[in-house]
Amino acid sequence: MSRVRLTQPLRDEYTELFQSCQVRAGSLEYATRWARRIAAREPAYAAIAVRSNVPWYLVGIIHYRESGLDFSRHLHNGDPLTGRTRRVPAGRPANGEPPFSFQESAVDALHYSSMSRWRDWSLPGTLYRLEAYNGFGYRLYRPEVLSPYLWGRSYHYIRGGYARDGQWSDTYVNRQLGVAVLLRRMTELGLIAFDAVGSPTSPAGASVWARFDGVRYGPGRVSERVRELQQTLNLFPEIQLLEDGRAGPLTSGALRRVTGRYLAGDPREA
Repeated sequence: MSRVRLTQPLRDEYTELFQSCQVRAGSLEYATRWARRIAAREPAYAAIAVRSNVPWYLVGIIHYRESGLDFSRHLHNGDPLTGRTRRVPAGRPANGEPPFSFQESAVDALHYSSMSRWRDWSLPGTLYRLEAYNGFGYRLYRPEVLSPYLWGRSYHYIRGGYARDGQWSDTYVNRQLGVAVLLRRMTELGLIAFDAVGSPTSPAGASVWARFDGVRYGPGRVSERVRELQQTLNLFPEIQLLEDGRAGPLTSGALRRVTGRYLAGDPREA
């Protein structure tokens, strides 16, 4: 169990920091470029999201931090996929034989970190899990420095950090974009949005859900409305559905990749 609990004061802190977060002068274009690169790879991350229950954009943001969106590297720590991880956490994935696929390794990383068991993807819940992914070393041992893993290249972070695992330096400056900074920039650009209950979706996915909300799961019957849904989903890269008008598990699964939700009545929704 984590030594840091997601209490209401911590929720309030995350929310306030996110709302007041500003990218440092000279870094806005850099943050914009990386935010758009992550969004452009949504289909690849959506496939991992389906297997891990972690939102696609968080997979992408972690991917940036760990390896600069290099698909030949482990999501755990950026080590090459040609072997098991060497750095912390070492020896991952424990099952299978290298070379590993990026998807296989990423799913393992999200399961190993317990991120796939998390269900609170509100803004505070998201920032808590992102900080936990990297560790609470700053919060526990250097509380005067906000974690650059979250706030790097924003005005919330100036200097100080762990240049190497366990080695602190007062003068070290982490120059990567923080994951919260990227999350903020993606919301500013309209690439993702938090709805009224704090659940983020892509604008395209939200549009599909609004258009087809009310279509129910039903593999045994044919519907022109379902056929229209399948035609719309097939416009997304890496989705190839048979447009047969049957609202079965493949159609429902494709809808979840795009919107984050299964068809109403899908047994998996429970």
